[in-house]
Amino acid sequence: MDKKKHGFRGSIPLLIVEICILCMAIGVMYVVVTMTGEVNHKDIDEEDIHMNEEIVREKNTGVMKAEAKEEEQSKGCRNIALFGVDARDGELGKGTRSDTIMIASINQDTQEIRLISVFRDTYLNLSNDNYNKCNTAYAQGGPEQAINMLNMNLDLDITDYVTIGFSGLIDAVNALGGIEIEIMDSEISHLNNYQLSMAEELDVDYTPVKLSGRQLLNGMQATAYCRIRYTKGDDFRRTERQRAVLAAMMDKAGGAPLSTLTDLVNAVLPQVETSLDVNEILSVIGSVAGYNMAASDGFPFEGGRAGANVGSKGSCVIPMDLEENVRQLHQMLYPEESYTPSAQVKQISEEIIEQTGEFLQ
Repeated sequence: MDKKKHGFRGSIPLLIVEICILCMAIGVMYVVVTMTGEVNHKDIDEEDIHMNEEIVREKNTGVMKAEAKEEEQSKGCRNIALFGVDARDGELGKGTRSDTIMIASINQDTQEIRLISVFRDTYLNLSNDNYNKCNTAYAQGGPEQAINMLNMNLDLDITDYVTIGFSGLIDAVNALGGIEIEIMDSEISHLNNYQLSMAEELDVDYTPVKLSGRQLLNGMQATAYCRIRYTKGDDFRRTERQRAVLAAMMDKAGGAPLSTLTDLVNAVLPQVETSLDVNEILSVIGSVAGYNMAASDGFPFEGGRAGANVGSKGSCVIPMDLEENVRQLHQMLYPEESYTPSAQVKQISEEIIEQTGEFLQ
C-alpha cells in the first residue's frame, strides 16, 4: 500500500459529537481560534506513539518516492483519532474510559471525509499485549495509549487526536436553540428515564418528551436521546442516534449567527483537548466547505462481529476475524489502494480467536 497519502500534517481537524460528546462545526472552531486563540492544546511526544513496523516502512518509502517526483506529490490523507469521554469533572485525560472512539480519515486530494466508529466494547489488544474492551486503553494511558491501541490493531498511522467531554452538550444544544430529531414511540420512556437521572444529578428540572415524531429537542432531551441503548439494536442503534444528533447540530451551527456560535463556543471550549495547534487549524479552515462525507460505518463491521460475555471482562463485541475486518477497513478508508494486513494484525487476530472462542460457542 502506498503510504505517502497517510502522513500528511496539514489536514482538517474534524470535531465530532458521538455518545454524549460535543460537535463543534468549522464555523465554531473559527470563532474559537480567531476571537480567543484558546485551544486546550496538549503536545504528544512522537516517541510515545507507535505504529506497526511494516506500516512505517511503507510510509517512509512513499515519502521518498513523492520527494523524487515532486510533480506527482499529493496533499494526501490523514487520520485523526476522536475520543468522547464522560468527564463531568472536566478531566479529559487518562483515568476515564472513552465512551466514543472514532477515526476521521480526511483526504485533501479528493475532498472526502470517511468516518469510522470503533465500538467501545470491542475486544482488542490494548497496545501492551493485554486484551480487553478497547475503551480501557484511554482509561489506562490517556490519548497516547488509545492512539497506540488503534494503530496496533488496525494498521494505522495516527499521530493526532481530539478529545471532547460530554458534560457541556446540554448547554451546547441549548445555545443553538435546540435541534430537530425524529423520536420513535419505543424511545420515549428511555429518553425520559435518562432525563430524570441527569436532572437529579445536576439538580435541575427537565421537560418530558410525550409524543413521537419529528420535534425540537432541548439540550437535556438531546443528551438523553444520545444515551439510549435499550431499544432494538442496542449499542449499534445508539451510534445511529448519535450521528443524528451530530448531523442536526452541524446543520444548525452552519446557519447560525455569530452571537449563537459565540455562545456555543463558551459552552464547549472547556470540554475540548487536542494535539492540533491553532496555526494548523487555521491553515486549512478556508477549504473545508468543499469537503463531503464519503462514508461512515462502525467497526467491527456488520457480519464480522459477535457479542459475548468474556469472563470477568463482561459483555464484549468480538471481531470474529480481525484480519478480515481490518482489510475491509482499509478498503473503506483507501478505496484506490491495495492492502495486506500486517503480521502483527494477523497475530492479534489469532490471539482474539484463541481467547474468546469458548465464549462464542
